[in-house]
Amino acid sequence: MTYPSLSPVTTTARRIKEMRPDEIADLVATDPRLIIPVGTCEQHGRHLPMGCATMIVEHLADDLSAEFGLLRAPTLEYGVNVTTERGFAGNASLRKKTLHRTLNDLLDTWESTGIKEFILLTAHEHDPHQEALSTVITTEARVRVVDILSVDLREFLDGQTEPMHGDEVDTSLMLFIAPHLVRMDLAEDYMMSRDELRRYRRGWLKIPSGSSGSIGRPSLATAEKGAAIYVRIRDRVRSRVFLAPEPDDDD
Repeated sequence: MTYPSLSPVTTTARRIKEMRPDEIADLVATDPRLIIPVGTCEQHGRHLPMGCATMIVEHLADDLSAEFGLLRAPTLEYGVNVTTERGFAGNASLRKKTLHRTLNDLLDTWESTGIKEFILLTAHEHDPHQEALSTVITTEARVRVVDILSVDLREFLDGQTEPMHGDEVDTSLMLFIAPHLVRMDLAEDYMMSRDELRRYRRGWLKIPSGSSGSIGRPSLATAEKGAAIYVRIRDRVRSRVFLAPEPDDDD
């Protein structure tokens, strides 16, 4: 399969933690949107780092911030983890209500200083995690939750039909973004049925003890596949969330 090429982003992300208050105020006056990457500190199999989901959304947040000149908030590196039948060293999870309250507090503070739209990016499809993000409350500001793994990626996958966890998708993305952190010699495939996957995402089924912490076929991952997947995700998110709609030809 021939994969599309990735056009580089040549400007710099506008990261709040690296900016002074007057710089931030000037940028908010120009465009009052804020990108917030929300990650997890969670196992994704023996072959991937704990911050896999975090690093993927951080990379995308930086690219979008640089391209559109938007503020990018410091990453919230903790989310609502999937439950597992056995413990994994390093795992750190928030309860759904804790994540929800944390985001409420943060968005309330930023809204009071002029932010009018929040764009929450996440690469974690666990329903309780998604619910914590989607129920955030603001006074007037718009909140948009973007699950970057909801993009249709079937054409790039050889052993799956959809994203799973520490799988062909996550592993390919990490081989593209941070190959030095991936141990392909430790990748282990572990498949679930569609019904098991549905119950797992809803929080009704734990990752079985027979799994190394991943679900799917990471052994089929490649960096080339990861670049193609990233292009698809970035293009879909930028066109649906960041670009103004084209004017109607009839107007």
